[in-house]
Amino acid sequence: MPSVDILSKVDLQMLDNAVNVVKRELESRYDLRGTNSKVEADQKALTIKISTEDHMKLDSILDLLLERSGKQKVDVRSYDLSEEPVPSGKVLYRIIKIKQGIERETAKKIIKAIKESGLKVQPQIMDDMIRVTGKKIDDLQAMMALCKEKDFELPLTFDNMKS
Repeated sequence: MPSVDILSKVDLQMLDNAVNVVKRELESRYDLRGTNSKVEADQKALTIKISTEDHMKLDSILDLLLERSGKQKVDVRSYDLSEEPVPSGKVLYRIIKIKQGIERETAKKIIKAIKESGLKVQPQIMDDMIRVTGKKIDDLQAMMALCKEKDFELPLTFDNMKS
């Protein structure tokens, strides 16, 4: 039976490229040049750490990061921007977590939407992904179009299409 996996993952190389572009721009941009501003990506902890002197610079660096991420084909919906900046002496830190995988509640919403569509496919949750099987590849392609159409607040990718 044909099957496909629904995932939510970020290409870490593209993320690293976006952070490197922001670092270069920090050195050349007139309002950020000469400040103690840093942007660091930790691929193991799946975080991006921004440190600077004040809120205005922090906001402009964050806007720069979001813009450059979009140009590098990194979906900004995978950034968890819920944490507030943390002051530490004269420096402000903001840690942005990168979402990898599909959480249980979101997976249940996706499965509910697939089942309500009436397509003849069987979705099942497997750790941080969803495997969908069906009798026809056309049903799987219709399900993929449905998932792309709806907004689940996550960048969904489809992998391992097997017929």
